[in-house]
Amino acid sequence: MRDYGWELSTAVVLFHEAIARRLGLSAAEHKALGAIVRSGPLPTGALAPELGVGITAVTGIVDRLVRAGYVRREPDPADRRRVLLYAETGAMPDLGAIFADLGQAMAAFTSKYDEREMAVVVDYLDNTIRVLREQTAKLVD
Repeated sequence: MRDYGWELSTAVVLFHEAIARRLGLSAAEHKALGAIVRSGPLPTGALAPELGVGITAVTGIVDRLVRAGYVRREPDPADRRRVLLYAETGAMPDLGAIFADLGQAMAAFTSKYDEREMAVVVDYLDNTIRVLREQTAKLVD
């Protein structure tokens, strides 16, 4: 029997590794950059739970993103003891075509499912994400 969990996780990791390599980053650095782009500006400490790593690892990841020119640190105007991370979006290559192609490919096969079937798929994905986050938290704590 096929090990779908392993195959899916490997495919996702390899996809993100390939994108990260386009940016000259590791997959963890790419994930951190994505979190900063989506949610930033944000304090450095907020990345640890997002990435499932400790604060020491986050510091190294952020250092490399700053050196690469993708992120800048600035004091938090509300609390100068805290540092906020900002994405330097102008420094990043346009990855829109890669994600547009992925979106089209995903839409092509998911369009064959009816509303009831998609509800099952969404339920499976929601629960998979929840379980993975819980298991990751156990490993990190």
